[in-house]
Amino acid sequence: MAARGRPSYGEVADVLTERIRTGLLRPGERMPTQEQLAAEFGVERRTVRQALELLRDAGLITEGGKGAPARVSVPPQRDAEEAPRTTAAALGPRLIEAFEAPNVQVDAICLTTETLNQALAEPLRRVQAREITPESVRVRVLVPAHDMKLAFPRPVEAAADDGKVHKHWRTRRDGHGRGLLLSLEALATRGIDVEVTLRTLPFTPPVKLYLLNGADALFAYYNVHERTERIAGTDTRIFDALGSDSTLFPFEAGGGRRDQAFVAQSQTWFDSLWGTLAADVVLDG
Repeated sequence: MAARGRPSYGEVADVLTERIRTGLLRPGERMPTQEQLAAEFGVERRTVRQALELLRDAGLITEGGKGAPARVSVPPQRDAEEAPRTTAAALGPRLIEAFEAPNVQVDAICLTTETLNQALAEPLRRVQAREITPESVRVRVLVPAHDMKLAFPRPVEAAADDGKVHKHWRTRRDGHGRGLLLSLEALATRGIDVEVTLRTLPFTPPVKLYLLNGADALFAYYNVHERTERIAGTDTRIFDALGSDSTLFPFEAGGGRRDQAFVAQSQTWFDSLWGTLAADVVLDG
């Protein structure tokens, strides 16, 4: 905080940015007047003007007319007729947008982080190339615990060796988890404040969920299929779900009341699992 406990213009801008990203200030809505903001934050109007200038530079608000307050920018409309896309195709572009924010927050629930790792490749490349420059990156991921019986993947035949299938899944879970940790923690070499945490759930998630900056909730069902996989040198019929092929449904805090409620409730659900049922993860290898 600035001297005498008053917030700096950067801190005022951070608060207003959060209100815009979470939908408290909605696209097209008039911003509070400079006088109102100065009174709310207990700062001079010059501080408010500097904060608003940061928001304009970030494209979050538009210039108001003479004597009129600015408005929250209306984001470009996504094509409502666009065919739904798979997680593999849709997640990457959303993560690029998320990493353009100064403070990045990604929460995820998934069977493994394989799809997330792949989707992060391009935003992480842009950060390393200094094309985008977040100040902080916070990532929290929930995956199934290693010592529980999974609903899937599992053998089709009841008499088959479930232990081999489970070990195969755990090897994938741990390998992708370590890859996620290494790739994100490498951002610290760019002076970025990075925190990556994996925790486990005591159940098999039937859906995958990605929450981006508290503003987007991306939701996909795990569709279970029967397929053959080579496990421990043997072709094994298993029930499994390929998350990258799942259709990803986006919900945006600024996209309407229903979307806003879905984003808020999804974040509440994730936070409740994180704070109650989740346990520390143990990665082999």
